[in-house]
Amino acid sequence: MFRFLANFCGLILLASGILSAQEKPRIYKNNLKVLVSPAPLLADHPEFVEPVREQRRFEAPILVDEPEADLSVRAWRFSYNARGIIEMPNRLQAKATAVIMVHPWGIDDGQGWNTPEPAGVCDFCTPDKNHLAARHTHNVINPFLKAARSKVPLVMYSLPGDEDPIRKKLYRSFRAKPNDVDRLQGAKEVTAKLNSFEYKGQPLVEMISLSSDNPVRDYFRQFPGLDASAKYNNEGFWSLPIPVTKDIDVDPNDVVIYDSEGYEPLRKFLKANGIRHVLLTGYATDMCFCRTTAGYENLSKDFNVFLVGDASLATFPANDTPRFATNAHISFASLTQLVTQISWIKFDK
Repeated sequence: MFRFLANFCGLILLASGILSAQEKPRIYKNNLKVLVSPAPLLADHPEFVEPVREQRRFEAPILVDEPEADLSVRAWRFSYNARGIIEMPNRLQAKATAVIMVHPWGIDDGQGWNTPEPAGVCDFCTPDKNHLAARHTHNVINPFLKAARSKVPLVMYSLPGDEDPIRKKLYRSFRAKPNDVDRLQGAKEVTAKLNSFEYKGQPLVEMISLSSDNPVRDYFRQFPGLDASAKYNNEGFWSLPIPVTKDIDVDPNDVVIYDSEGYEPLRKFLKANGIRHVLLTGYATDMCFCRTTAGYENLSKDFNVFLVGDASLATFPANDTPRFATNAHISFASLTQLVTQISWIKFDK
């Protein structure tokens, strides 16, 4: 009976175009076993991410199970229908895995690209919040990238804009691979370019015109909570060659993804390099991490994506910590994505 169902499902998948004629379907037995008193999830870095706690947790069978696998990635997702969190092991080939960091912007880190004063907005939106994110990058993400770099074929970073002439000298991309001389020249040029900009915008609005019938609407239209335009950031701020943060030890073989090129070149590059799996890190969990070129909404259409939940931070307005915002946005993403954590990513020795 099971063989008949497998063959029948295979015919349906072939007819729908999901499988090629050479592929055989694998029937996944969705057997859920209750976990007794499991430890909280994402609990390794509570300064940055509030641990995830849920009343019901389940263990499911292995999901990704590749032959000759040498990388273990335990992961979890949430299901309202199952009434709880579901965890499952995964076994991947490291050679088919890329580590991608979304938007490691080098802002307020001494490289020259600074938040404009007195009211400019960039990245986590204030210099103090940017410095907190830099500590997370330095203490959490950078060690993970350094450990993974010798095990996987690609470590990548996404940055805004196009591949401008300066960053083309600094970073490897889909097309270019600068040599040592190029990188030294690029470093000089990016420093000069960033330091030549006037990081000064207009002060906060002082006079606000309010109508008698809708003053709240008028107030927020003229004094919004987030305005990163030239008004406060100065004209040309977003056209500068944004560098990778200095809190990442960038290797010459690491690859930069440029957002303006769109998703298709990234997809083709990953496929051409034999990538099937992506370990996704970076910022910000609630925005760029999901919706930009290298965000999980794009990547999960074509690759097995694992969100490294403690290697991401959400923006945190009206709070002095990203712990709860990151918890909330990672938890929401777990409705449609698999979430892992650094301590669950283990390469075979």
